[in-house]
Formats: sequence, structure tokens, C-alpha cells
Amino acid sequence: MTYLLFVCLAFLTMELAAWFTHKYIMHGVLWTLHQDHHQKENAKQFFEKNDFFFLIFAIPGFLCLLIGAYNDYNFIFWIGLGITLYGLCYFLIHDIFIHQRFKILRNTNSAYLKAIRRAHKVHHKHLGKKDGECFGMLWVPTSFYKDAKQAKD
Repeated sequence: MTYLLFVCLAFLTMELAAWFTHKYIMHGVLWTLHQDHHQKENAKQFFEKNDFFFLIFAIPGFLCLLIGAYNDYNFIFWIGLGITLYGLCYFLIHDIFIHQRFKILRNTNSAYLKAIRRAHKVHHKHLGKKDGECFGMLWVPTSFYKDAKQAKD
């Protein structure tokens, strides 16, 4: 049961880390890597420079899994599992559901998923690195959830 707590805490912490990184690093000092995600000048290319952030986030999860497994699957392994599960959710929600990099999971009646999509659309209306909003992925401001829930009915 304790291990499940490590997985859940790591997963939730990753949402905070993703928000912070997105707001202050991707839209800050590493804007040159993130810019092509907002400004689709090379829209025909499948990969973006922004995809390098996958490695930045995947490496700590992989290292925790490796170190934790080497040490008899101690708590570090379970933290790595939480980080890795968050990465999987991020990929499914952001790259597949929202940006449709693979043409699946297009439609939903879920108010929560509609709210995520709307919040992300608001985020992308800003083409520059400044004046952004909605930097998280799984946490959605309640206004988007309420709007999506009303649109569902």
C-alpha cells in the first residue's frame, strides 16, 4: 500500500512539475525548443523540436526505475513508475487526444476531457512566449470544466 502512495504522489507531483516547466522553462529560457509547438511553420513535419522535452521528462523516470529495481524495488522504483505513468498519460492526452498526432481518440462526451481540450486551445491562442495561460495538462481551471459540462447537456 505504501508503494501505491509513492506512485500517486509522484504522478501528482509531475503535474506540478509539468506546469512549472511549461510556464517558466518552455515559455522562458528554452522557448527555442518549444516555439515550433505554437508556431506551426513546418506543419508537415511529424516531429518538432518540442519533442525533445520528452527526453527531459523521461530520463528521471527511467533512472528512478533503474536505480529502484537495482535496489530491490525500493521506493525509488515506485516514484519512477509514477513519473513514467504521468508521461504515458501526457502522451495520450496531449499528443494523441488534443493534437491528434495519431488519428484516434477524436471524440468524447466527457466534460473533463472537453475542458482539457478547451484549456489547451486557449493556451495555443498565444503564439509567442509571453502572455500564456493554462500551462497544466490534467488540472483544468474550473471555468473550462463548467463550460464544457454545460455544452455537454
